[in-house]
Amino acid sequence: MCQSGGVETPLREASVSQVIIIGLDIAKNVFHAHGADERGAMVFSRKLTRAKLLDFFAGQPACVVALEACGGAHHWARKLVVLGLDARIIAGQHVSPYRLQGKTGKNDANDAAAICEAASRPRMHFVPIKTASQQGMLCVHRLREGFKQDRTACVNRIRGLLAEFGIVVAQSTRALRAVLSEVLEDGSNELSGLARLAIERAQDQWRELDEHMDWCDKRIAAHVHDDTQAHAAVELLGVGPVTASATVATVGDFKQFKNGSQFGAWLGLTPKQNSSGGKNN
Repeated sequence: MCQSGGVETPLREASVSQVIIIGLDIAKNVFHAHGADERGAMVFSRKLTRAKLLDFFAGQPACVVALEACGGAHHWARKLVVLGLDARIIAGQHVSPYRLQGKTGKNDANDAAAICEAASRPRMHFVPIKTASQQGMLCVHRLREGFKQDRTACVNRIRGLLAEFGIVVAQSTRALRAVLSEVLEDGSNELSGLARLAIERAQDQWRELDEHMDWCDKRIAAHVHDDTQAHAAVELLGVGPVTASATVATVGDFKQFKNGSQFGAWLGLTPKQNSSGGKNN
């Protein structure tokens, strides 16, 4: 409210056409959008349901829409680009410092405002939007990593069960695979009938996980064969198909890095700095 001659009058609502940047806090069902004008002043702050999200943005002028990198961010960014908006994704660690309310004031509205503020910074770094094909390949890599962890756990479980009956096998997956069937068929050891059945079931799980891993490896090999960047990467010393495929699927456009040093820093190969006055602390 403002006063004019002692009479309060309502503030005039800013026109949607004034919006130049929108911070969008995404979630499963309820989203929050924070719009700001060229001065950084808030134009609107409102909740949006999933069903109405795209309809709302279809009515917005051409502007920047910033999202925090999280599950679904690349999906929504692609949808916003189709609507003619300049969608940008920001890493979470770059958003938190701009939440004026601090850690104790975290909510959807404040997060959307922080995203909007962070995106307005001239030196802000944005995450390139991944294509659906990139994310599809990354699905294979995530599945493979999960299967690998499950397989390791399954092998260790079998070793633990055998050790309960005094059967110890050399510390090698290949060694265990070579003797496991013979151990289960050997009637001279102390394995009970139920224990044999239980370990046989674990052995079947091991075989199934091997098949899943093989499926993933075939998809990765096909990616390396068909993608020119992945094919070039696998030619480097010490880089195998899994690393080449995962790197290309994650990065996408390597031109976003000015040089190899920037790429190394992105990978985390550059040590963190904590210095003052030209001296490391």
